[in-house]
Amino acid sequence: MDQGFRIVTGEVSRLVIDRVGKRNALTREMWEALPGLLEPLAVDPAVKVLVVSGAGPTFSAGADISELVAGADPADPMAEIRAANLRAQAALREFPKPTLAVIRGHCIGGGLEIAVNCDFRFAAHGSTFGVTPARIGVVYPPAAVKVLLDLVGPATTKYLLFSGELLSAGQAELKGLVDRVVAADDLDVDVDAFAAKLVARSQLTNRSAKETVNSLLAGEDADQTAYKRYQETISSGELTEGVRAFTEKRTPRFGWN
Repeated sequence: MDQGFRIVTGEVSRLVIDRVGKRNALTREMWEALPGLLEPLAVDPAVKVLVVSGAGPTFSAGADISELVAGADPADPMAEIRAANLRAQAALREFPKPTLAVIRGHCIGGGLEIAVNCDFRFAAHGSTFGVTPARIGVVYPPAAVKVLLDLVGPATTKYLLFSGELLSAGQAELKGLVDRVVAADDLDVDVDAFAAKLVARSQLTNRSAKETVNSLLAGEDADQTAYKRYQETISSGELTEGVRAFTEKRTPRFGWN
């Protein structure tokens, strides 16, 4: 375990939030550590998918409240933790491979920030979701608000931020906050099956799609990067293999990493 996280590497690598005694509350040290923990997984060609989960019965109850006003500057005591939090969110959002949050129990505040910066969210029945800054007088930074806004739209973003109310897994699914809700006993099986599906797909296509979506959400021109990836599908043989496998009615054997 490193700074409250545990990592298991493989084709499907796993990042586990591991502060069970504190309901996996996220500290400044954990936010600061996260980009460095993700970096080697991002460049390792053996890693195809990243699954993010919480140890024990809770994904994460949010930020460690005791640290929110512990900064050195009395005029802005949250400056350091806010900066670390935004860097961590960006590192997860820009991770070049598919990411999947697996949610049990509470997924609140900083925990929800981790989840919404993943590409997918699978949740167990009985899990709950919320953003609670209005309960304690925290102003959410625009970068964090935009992630929610892009995912669920303005009405749900305002509902979550204004009210601080918690949503059930079913409500979260209806609002687009969660992609799939299943029985708790079936969650790991469902996640493993979906992760295996992602591993079997063209990694080049998945990377290109993620880059394009992120660029478009950021208001950037995605054409140049997408065309570069298209050329790579040809030079690497991915496109040829995909078309051949389709015509031969077999599973493609993609070799690009």
